[in-house]
Amino acid sequence: MKILIAEPMPAAGVELLTPQPGWDVVVSNPEEFRQHLADADALIVRSAIQVDAALLASAPQLKVIGKAGVGAENIDVEAATSAGVLVMNTPGGNAVSVAEHTLGLMLAMARSIPQAAVSTKSGDWGRVRYVGTELRGKTLGVVGLGSIGQEVVRRARAFEMKIVANDPYVNSQRAADLGVTLTPLGELFAHSDYITLHVALTLETFALLNAAAFAKMKKGVRIVNCARGELIDGEALRKAIESGKVAGAALDVFQTEPPDSSEPLLHMDQVIATPHIGGATEEAQETVGVRIAEQIVQYLRQGVALHAVNVPAMTSEQFRTVGPYAALAERLGTFAAYVATGNPRMVRLVYYGSAAQGNIADHNTHLIRNAGLAGVLSRSLHRKANVVNALQIATERGLGYAERHDKRVGHADSLKLELETDEGITQVEGALVLDRPRLLAVDGIRCEAPLTGHLIYLRNADVPGVIGYVGSVTGKNNINIANFSLGRQHAPSQEGGVLEAIAVVKTDEPVSERVLAELLENKSITVARAVEFRD
Repeated sequence: MKILIAEPMPAAGVELLTPQPGWDVVVSNPEEFRQHLADADALIVRSAIQVDAALLASAPQLKVIGKAGVGAENIDVEAATSAGVLVMNTPGGNAVSVAEHTLGLMLAMARSIPQAAVSTKSGDWGRVRYVGTELRGKTLGVVGLGSIGQEVVRRARAFEMKIVANDPYVNSQRAADLGVTLTPLGELFAHSDYITLHVALTLETFALLNAAAFAKMKKGVRIVNCARGELIDGEALRKAIESGKVAGAALDVFQTEPPDSSEPLLHMDQVIATPHIGGATEEAQETVGVRIAEQIVQYLRQGVALHAVNVPAMTSEQFRTVGPYAALAERLGTFAAYVATGNPRMVRLVYYGSAAQGNIADHNTHLIRNAGLAGVLSRSLHRKANVVNALQIATERGLGYAERHDKRVGHADSLKLELETDEGITQVEGALVLDRPRLLAVDGIRCEAPLTGHLIYLRNADVPGVIGYVGSVTGKNNINIANFSLGRQHAPSQEGGVLEAIAVVKTDEPVSERVLAELLENKSITVARAVEFRD
């Protein structure tokens, strides 16, 4: 078995691979590695090599690609999956390095360290100009409590900071264990002296810090971004600094890297900039190199795939049977995550099937369970949750799960996913209709709808005029309705109460928060949420 190391790797990682019986470990480089691809069983890369479909075609024996680092931006994961190649990475390997850089940038802003160093070296002993502030007693707002966010929290506590955090996928007990208070994003903005970002880049987090967000912040706030440059609207940040709302910003990442020399933020005294070096430490490089070597050994020797970013290996027959229901479970989980309120605590899945024939309730449903968890988790994560890593991510974030098999007579196979949060329970049920995932009910109210594309989920009093109002709002905003599914209660939830109805509206375009707010201006509509599937 040939293990091809195509980019620099720490000696400790190589030493884990070379003693393996029957393994030929080839240490190459980005210029010469291709000559070894034809009979390679495993390929280890970092970030320089682009693993695309053409490269994969040159490696017909390849079983696994190991990325020594986070993410998989340089790997065509879809092409790898089509080729039957498992892709794995090493998330969290640089968490301590990024966290330390984050705290270093906070200290640099608090004490004007870069400016004072330049001044002193130029012969200007400007002590009076560089009177700083302490971190002690200040409120730190941490947006995102993944592995890096948690490491930041641990270090900030040593500085006696008050810490608040926002992460829709961490429950209150997990936050309490870390010694932080979970708070809505708007409140975090309003009360924080420092705000640090540690979330993935998604449709929801793009330009998370924009003009509206800065307007909610307290005067003199300081911003740190060691995550992704696109999380901040650069022009809005510039204006916030010029107005005095933001006292300083420390940026390790930019929307375009490297940033153009004309980038206004680079020329502001209040901005500290570093060249995306948050995770670039000797220790982090050593850690990810050793971890990927350990994972390669475990997968090729035992079949255990840690930190995989695509589907696990399985027989074609198994996947044909279970795969479509895994897709259904993932979409039900995604739908529930969008429409539920509060931080998740528990995911429960019930598998229904006819007792008269072979059905979903008879199968091993671990893949389906993981897919449901992945759907719940995948809205906002540094790494994509999938059937391989969903259980691990759920455990890390304190999200529980349970399953039940129910063989009932006279019903087609279906799935019910129940998402319990700290504010209530949301139930969604679905089935495969013509081999496509289809919604059947929400909170017991029957409503059949496609689980694809752009959706609006509405909950309202069952009174005249609501459907017409929805049509007028979408029409006024040039949003074309592709499908309008309705359902309503047969009896009120409480005696003497008003009947409730739900609607799932499929549109040709995404629906903005402004349009949702306009829908909620109708007093009969109590819930209006956009649901996005990345088809």
